[in-house]
Amino acid sequence: MSDESVKTIKGTFATRAAADQAIEHLTQEYGLNRADIFVQAVGSANTSGTQPNGSDAPSVRDDAPRTDGALQGEIEVSADLSSEKFSAAMQAFKEAGARHLDAG
Repeated sequence: MSDESVKTIKGTFATRAAADQAIEHLTQEYGLNRADIFVQAVGSANTSGTQPNGSDAPSVRDDAPRTDGALQGEIEVSADLSSEKFSAAMQAFKEAGARHLDAG
């Protein structure tokens, strides 16, 4: 973006649940517009993260690990935001468990 008052932040997450938590914090707590937040797989493969979570996790009745989850890589969340909201967004990403942060 050419507007110097707008920055982009990117973070990667091990699970879709963690990525969703970051999005929830950004929109509900810090007032970012959902249209300014983007989610995608880090690589070219379809993925739900790198770790089992939620429906990917073993059942309490069955200890066998599931093998049908698309655990092909991390999930990237990025957001375009004003400079004033940048530090709050960094905090939201960290609280949600971002593994890598890029503040471009």
